[in-house]
Amino acid sequence: MKPINEFLLRNELRVADNPCVSPDFCLDWSALSAAIAAGEPLTVHEKSRFGTAQGEWVLVESQTGDHAWKLDADSAVDCPLEPRLQHDGALYFPASFENLIRIKNLAQEHDENCSIFPTARGSISSSTLGIGARFTTLHWPGVDWAMANLGIGVTANQNSIPRELVYDVDAMLADALDTVPFPFIGANVPEGHQGQSVEGMSHGCVMAKLKTGFHRNGINWSFNADHQPIGGKFDVREDRLVEGCLFASYITFDLSPELAITKVPESFEAKKAYVEENIEASLVATVAKRVADSGLTVDEGELYSLLCYVWPSMVKMKVRDDKYAAARAKAFSTEVGREYLRELSIDELPGLTTPETTAVMLALCEAMGMPVNFVAPAFGFQKNMPYPDNAKLRELIESQWQVCREFGVSIGFHSGSGKSSENYQVMGEVTGGKLEIKTSGRYTYEMGVALSSSKDEGDQALWRDWYQFTVDLAVAGAFSDSDSERSMAREFIAATLKFEKRDADVFASPEQCRAALEALTPHADHMHWFEYNFLYVLAANGSAEKSALGDHSPAGYKQRARFYSISDEGRLAFARRVALYIIGLARDTGLVSEETYNEANSRLASYADFDSFIADISRN
Repeated sequence: MKPINEFLLRNELRVADNPCVSPDFCLDWSALSAAIAAGEPLTVHEKSRFGTAQGEWVLVESQTGDHAWKLDADSAVDCPLEPRLQHDGALYFPASFENLIRIKNLAQEHDENCSIFPTARGSISSSTLGIGARFTTLHWPGVDWAMANLGIGVTANQNSIPRELVYDVDAMLADALDTVPFPFIGANVPEGHQGQSVEGMSHGCVMAKLKTGFHRNGINWSFNADHQPIGGKFDVREDRLVEGCLFASYITFDLSPELAITKVPESFEAKKAYVEENIEASLVATVAKRVADSGLTVDEGELYSLLCYVWPSMVKMKVRDDKYAAARAKAFSTEVGREYLRELSIDELPGLTTPETTAVMLALCEAMGMPVNFVAPAFGFQKNMPYPDNAKLRELIESQWQVCREFGVSIGFHSGSGKSSENYQVMGEVTGGKLEIKTSGRYTYEMGVALSSSKDEGDQALWRDWYQFTVDLAVAGAFSDSDSERSMAREFIAATLKFEKRDADVFASPEQCRAALEALTPHADHMHWFEYNFLYVLAANGSAEKSALGDHSPAGYKQRARFYSISDEGRLAFARRVALYIIGLARDTGLVSEETYNEANSRLASYADFDSFIADISRN
């Protein structure tokens, strides 16, 4: 048994109430196979059925959430899945990560157009909405419903790795995960602060769509390994990052770790010497010509400065890219299974990104044999805030779009959550829908709204505890010795009080500050809740102590299980709100028509219960 599965079983953490921690969706094959052999009842997910050359497959599940692949055949000599159990005219195989690789090969060898797995084909290669999963997997029904009812694919899962997802469960068990600085709370939080593993999320995303029958819609969807760090301290972990992201259908290459340690020579002569010594002259010439052909002018000094700055990271990006390609070639047997999209994140470069910088970076990627599908320049976006000037935004996007159109690349809009409807319309109009918008921060907020409006007492208890957690963090931060932590906490608290039209001069003492916040009726639009909420999911025992945050011990995972215990009323409200946001975003950006939006919006309001909602993900 794998160490991660033994850890989960020992601490009574099962897939049913803590999915996607293990890469496997069967933690205890011995128990599951014994139950099958004894004829114990299992849930058969009828809508999951699909065919391969070996026969028809269906997913079955135990009460604890352990899954198995059932093949309706007495024997299948050429079936590579293992181990196997033969029972009552069928073969059963554990839903291990290794078997997920094998089943993907069988399915795509049989039908390269099957939509069971994330893919790099279809419209999602140039037009997609990035749906980030900040804290659980509970957003998937809303995402899948939106895709099914709009008839378009999106990036159904998007996570920063290793910041949000555990990149290596063995490193987690060994307490060897690195930490991520969060200046606004004045502390470092362990990597993977959502709790689930990247392999587990990859596995779970496929399972979720099979069980609802989403794959029967024939809609391509994608999985983004977001903000893949290139260089710096991540060099030593590179191979495990690659292995973990095997099922991601597109990779966002984040150059900032290497850029942060790159020193650019000061003089023109030194820059020129560096370029001549380190970069082939033919490549420099190719880049300069490609930029000129795109209609832009970059003088020699500007070109040398930029090349000195980005070349070390580009070399490492090429190494990483080659490793991604090699890992897929080794694991997957089909071309469609091996393909992946690339996104270049350059929004971490200082200041607003110039068109010239974008052109040079895209030309470099082309010349180095790794052309990108999306590029993310910096537009000056603030997280979860609308861009204040639509005319200026249009101007900025148009200047970037002129470059991207020449290179056949779509624009990625990072920090895309919380923008105005008008902002999204500008993005869609200028690019003609050739865009990607990352919206990860939105869905935790939607969970708060769903729980706060639920009539279920368990949902209400979770909401009250969640809100109190953010009050505790905010008050502690407002009186911290750290200037940045104190400043941000007071800003959040003041914004909350102004929202409620209360006096914001409450910082004479912690007691006064706490009393002012606790006098309010908890609300999801309170800024302090919005900013701190994502840290609650893996806070040991729900504690706001900094040492409890991002806790990968049983205490942290038992806290996470609270979200999976919410009522069907809460699940429906959350799924509906997720779907409503996505269909509105698709309408605003022009990815779907007003008529399609209206039909989906009307249907979304019609469901009396969660089961009816789930049934409408696939009507086949």
